[in-house]
Amino acid sequence: MKKALITGITGQDGSYLCELLLRKGYEVHGIVRRSSSFNRGRIEHLIQDTGTYGDRLFLHYGDMTDSSALNRILEHTGPDEVYNLAAQSHVKISFDLPEYTGDVDALGVARLLDAIREVGLTRECRFYQASTSEMFGASPPPQNEDTPFRPRSPYGAAKLYAHWMVVNFRAGYGLHASSGILFNHESPRRGENFVTRKIAMAVARISMGLQKKVALGNLDARRDWGHARDFVEAMYLMLQQPEGDDYVIATGETHSIREFAEKAFSHAGLDWREHVVTDEKYFRPTEVDALRGDASKARRVLGWKPRVGFDELVTEMVDAEMEMLGKPRETGK
Repeated sequence: MKKALITGITGQDGSYLCELLLRKGYEVHGIVRRSSSFNRGRIEHLIQDTGTYGDRLFLHYGDMTDSSALNRILEHTGPDEVYNLAAQSHVKISFDLPEYTGDVDALGVARLLDAIREVGLTRECRFYQASTSEMFGASPPPQNEDTPFRPRSPYGAAKLYAHWMVVNFRAGYGLHASSGILFNHESPRRGENFVTRKIAMAVARISMGLQKKVALGNLDARRDWGHARDFVEAMYLMLQQPEGDDYVIATGETHSIREFAEKAFSHAGLDWREHVVTDEKYFRPTEVDALRGDASKARRVLGWKPRVGFDELVTEMVDAEMEMLGKPRETGK
């Protein structure tokens, strides 16, 4: 039985990846941060399902800022595969917390890579790093593995440091290490302060009379949006290759935030123009105007392609919010 260690297991991507690996028969270990409240809602169904998966899922307290904890967990678990998904992943917040973002997203990866080396797993385990399309920043689309990196945020800059650390550990220590340069990927499990989830939640609340308006930032920003469930499959496929490498993972389509809002409100029979207002506090100091990925390499080498299209993604997210709001009313709660 293969063993995998996932940092950021309680996040959107971590939960989908955990499900995928458990279905494939893995023993899965996850690192969670200590908190006064539990933040395990995305994987709670796996924890409770002891008859199917629960006996192969183990959680460990740790943090990307704590080298000793990372060393201890790696030594204790001895994983065959390590997936680093932990990050301060909100671009706008990275401008408010640049030092913390760098500590977790950049130096945290250096700590984790060095911990793998220190405990003697360099030749034994395979490593995945969650890189990001935000590293491309101001480089015009389409972006592929050869596109110059020109990050436009502390988040993008921190991720770029981590990306090059992976490249250097692969070259210098022979670590089977891959970076997935993932473009935007969403789902009903997306964090509530990300624009796609914010829109979906607003549509559901407005349609039920619980809210009238939603404030958004730059409606003209264009992104390449896919489904997180599809993207974690690409992560898995990278670590099954003979050698580590870097791959752009994207749909190849681009849509504006305005289009996302229009599609989401239309799905609920609403006119987005009557409910969306712009607020400058949601604008970034420096903006990335357009991201559109060229995933030709991933299609060719990994045999990967996205299954969920833009329209299906938007409607799934809105339907999920409708269901969450509808159930309490139906049960009288």
